[in-house]
Parts: sequence; C-alpha cells; structure tokens
Amino acid sequence: MDRLHNPFKESLASGRSLVGLWLAFADAYVAEAVATAGFDWLLIDAEHGPNDPRSVLPQLQTLAAYPVHTVVRPVRADTALIKQYLDLGVQSLIVPMVENAAQAAEVVAATRYPPRGVRGVGSAIVRASRWNQIPDYLARSDAEMCVVVQVESVTALANLKEIAAVDGVDGVFFGPADLAASMGLLGRPLDPRVQTAILEGIDTVRAAGKAAGSLMSDRAVAKQYFARGARFVAVGSDTTLLVRAATDLAAEFNGVRTSDPKPSVY
Repeated sequence: MDRLHNPFKESLASGRSLVGLWLAFADAYVAEAVATAGFDWLLIDAEHGPNDPRSVLPQLQTLAAYPVHTVVRPVRADTALIKQYLDLGVQSLIVPMVENAAQAAEVVAATRYPPRGVRGVGSAIVRASRWNQIPDYLARSDAEMCVVVQVESVTALANLKEIAAVDGVDGVFFGPADLAASMGLLGRPLDPRVQTAILEGIDTVRAAGKAAGSLMSDRAVAKQYFARGARFVAVGSDTTLLVRAATDLAAEFNGVRTSDPKPSVY
C-alpha cells in the first residue's frame, strides 16, 4: 500500500464524477458513521464547523480505515495553518475566499517544499510522513498534494480564468451561499443569476483543464452541476441530514401529543 498516493487528486484528473458530503459536526464518531454510507469523498469543515487541527486529527485517523477520500477546508488561506494540516497528513484541501491568481499561487506554494514552495520541513516528527517511515516522503510529497481553491465572490468570478490557470491548482470550488451574498442576493443561492454564474464558471474551469466542484443540497441542481461537467459535488451535510430527519420525525408525531398527559404509574 502506497500511503503517499492521493486517489482524490488522481480521480479529479481522470474526469470521474465524485459525490461528496460535508462534515461539520467536528466529531470522529459521526465521521465514521457517514464513512459507511458510500460517498466518494468527505469534507472536514474547519471554516464554519467548530474544527481545528486537534479535532481534525482524530477524524483523519478514523476515516483512514475506510475507502473514502478525505478533504479538509481550513478557516482561511494561511500558510502556517496549511502547514499544520499537511503535517497531520492532509493531502487534499479546499481553501476558501481565494480572490485572484496571486492568492491561488500562494496557496499552492504553501503545499510545496522549497524550492517549489514555502512549506516548512518537519517530516521527522509528523504523521504525514508516518514519522519518516514513508520512503522518499520529501521527494514525492509535492506531487501528491491536491489544491482546490474556492471562488465565492464577484471579484473572484471576474478573475476566474486566471485563477484556474495557476499551475498547481487542481480544481475550483464554487461556494453558492457566499457568491449569492456577494451578488447582493444574501440567502438566495438558488437565484437564477447565481446559478447561471456557477454554470458558466464550471465551463471556464473545464476549459482550463481543471476540475470544478461545489456544495449543493438541492438534488436537482446538484445533478445539473454534474451534467454540466462538474467533477466533485458535495450533495449535503451531516448537520442538515440529522436536523431534517429529526424535525420530520418530531412533526410526524405531533398529533399524538396530549395537552394534559397523565403521570406514569409504576
């Protein structure tokens, strides 16, 4: 088994369609339960989910036992923070709020060792190299890093062609909620203007030879993204699945409640 090989990166390059799910509970037990469901990839969210390197680590360790691709979204495009996640063993990142090609290039540089980038060298003490037990880790690691940058503003859309062309960027991820807000349509990610922008963005990313992706819980729209050529789409989140199922179950039994329940007799 090649512990350094990145099958998520390989799958994006091959043109396969990958169905994913967002993990926002920040809990390894939840992550493991979802890992059995049959998704191709799972995103550990450290931007809006209550995650940090300490909570991401047990999720990575748990998911390693399952045939599912693991991706992490850090809270921001920060070189030092990216270094921490890479040292934990993260190889695939979705980095939020990338506005231009220069920022995209900085993200790529954060994932590469010198002279190709600026990643700090600490392989002897980190999980990523299995504490220097992976042969040639330093020589091979750069090629296995998968960098996806998130486009989620009007400014980023205007710079999309240049962002997608950055060497080392494997894919572009469209954030419908923030994009809608940037377009003056806060809370309306399904507005036709937002969706048209995303569909045209998918075309632009594909023309650059890169993979396009998004998060979309509306199943019809998610299928439309795939039909347009998106290669990786998260079709829901663990939090939403639980809350919706719990709400539906409670609502189903609303009619059996009594206004003045009798005390139990033991």
